[in-house]
Amino acid sequence: MALALVTCGPAYEPIDGVRRITNESTGEIGTILSESLSAFGFEVLCLRGEMSRHPAPKNARVVSFSTNGSLMEILEKLPSHPAAFFHAAALSDFSVRKIQGTEERRKIRSGIRELQITLRPAEKILPRLRTVFPRALIVGWKYELDGTRSDLISLARQQMENSETDGCVVNGSAYGEGFGFLARGREHLRHSIDKTELAAFLAAWSLQAINSQESAKDDQPPPSQSGQ
Repeated sequence: MALALVTCGPAYEPIDGVRRITNESTGEIGTILSESLSAFGFEVLCLRGEMSRHPAPKNARVVSFSTNGSLMEILEKLPSHPAAFFHAAALSDFSVRKIQGTEERRKIRSGIRELQITLRPAEKILPRLRTVFPRALIVGWKYELDGTRSDLISLARQQMENSETDGCVVNGSAYGEGFGFLARGREHLRHSIDKTELAAFLAAWSLQAINSQESAKDDQPPPSQSGQ
């Protein structure tokens, strides 16, 4: 049984011991996708942001993560590599570089009149996945609110090229209603009307791609034997 790995839900970066920077994400798409992959015969591992509000999938093994770094640590320690990887998590884009206006770090007092928080870009995980999982089918996400659908598609193609991923799901108000899917090296944009249709398509597409890869391996002639 092939292993499919799904990341979903929000990560966070700490401001102090109780306050956090995070993205808005319920984890719903990860639950729907995990259940669909299970129905297509995959063994599913769902890595789920601990702040997710949507119920976790029932037909998958679920492991929680908190920050971008904690997710990467889990990925690097996996005992077996996935055949397919769907990176739908809403990871933190920024982390706290410094805080001015207080020396407190464990819990900043709410009575302070003004704070200045300097953010820096957080390290991206998607570009590192190909090194960690060189043989996996990897699908990323591109969610944008500004710009046009054409702009979003261009960003998705750039993401696939830079991160060496096999596909990208696009959505957000820049895309419009529903979801689009782009496969690397192909021009066709596949549209899904909702998360359920998208999940079913991704499960079927990945299974077909994996089976095609296995068939191509089987069709290769055996290596020649020296001395024959």
